[in-house]
Amino acid sequence: MRTEHQNTSPGAPDSAESPGATAEQRGARRAVTLFPVLVLLAGVIGLLTPGTFEGGGEAVPYLLGVVMFCMGVTMTPEDFKGVAKRPWAVALGLVAHYVIMPGLGWLVAHALDLSPELAAGVILVGCAPSGTASNVVTYLARGDVALSVSVATVSTVVAPLVTPPLTLLLAGEYLPVDAGSMVTDILKTVLLPVFAGLVIRLVAARLVTRALPVLPWLSALTIAVIVAVVVAGSADAIKSAAALVLLAVVLHNGLGLALGYGAGRLARLGKPASRAMAFEVGMQNSGLAASLATAHFSPLAALPAAVFSVWHNVSGAVVAAWMTYRDRGPTAAQKDAGEAQNP
Repeated sequence: MRTEHQNTSPGAPDSAESPGATAEQRGARRAVTLFPVLVLLAGVIGLLTPGTFEGGGEAVPYLLGVVMFCMGVTMTPEDFKGVAKRPWAVALGLVAHYVIMPGLGWLVAHALDLSPELAAGVILVGCAPSGTASNVVTYLARGDVALSVSVATVSTVVAPLVTPPLTLLLAGEYLPVDAGSMVTDILKTVLLPVFAGLVIRLVAARLVTRALPVLPWLSALTIAVIVAVVVAGSADAIKSAAALVLLAVVLHNGLGLALGYGAGRLARLGKPASRAMAFEVGMQNSGLAASLATAHFSPLAALPAAVFSVWHNVSGAVVAAWMTYRDRGPTAAQKDAGEAQNP
């Protein structure tokens, strides 16, 4: 779920429902708002009727490929030009993402004394690239959407080189990790679909433009199916582990959002860019984490990713609303504008 980034300043509309919002932005906002409910419903269905999704684990990588294809279709050459325009800010966001979240995953797993499978699952979520809805939430928070898109793009592109070795380093003490096989899986389920989507965007721009409002819904529905399959695969273990997994996810995501924002402020990037940093660090591609956990560990190890899929969209929407609320009034808006011009 991505949105075009015409409005990147603190003076951007308060919501994608504003008069200046595009159809894609309105569709993305509605999808990301209803997404947690949709995914939660899918999880309940998977829990109550696990037999319905028996054998569905084999389809998870292909379903993730659909999500990543949708992401690629929404990309434009401007996304990559944005990296060249602000390499320092993008590099900082990339390093913060792949240092803070994997480290937090390891710390949370140790602090809560999670079982090996759950610990590996939490760490794998932390080692995943940025979440597919992070730039939509950044837009809703009146953050720097251009920076958000740039960091999300680069974190996805480098995932095959970063996610497997980080997982091996941090989760290897809990379960065996085949980093080489994981690289291959990420290339097939992430980079190839994203590249295919980007090519389609370039060669069939008019057709893609008409389809853009539908893509967030397709992504949301596909991720919901992934969650249903993952939950169904570990339905027996959920009743005893659900509360602990939820605590781990809330801590992981909440600390990631806070430390991401703090990293931006510490680097004097300004408030809009710091908001982008918060969501690029704290929101993960949990669909990829669920797919990798199912393929390389077990359905139980994929449970943290399934819970994260719901929670990080809820927390992201709440934090974005809180940030927007703080901006109301001319004094706050003028202050933000000054920070954007003089970071």
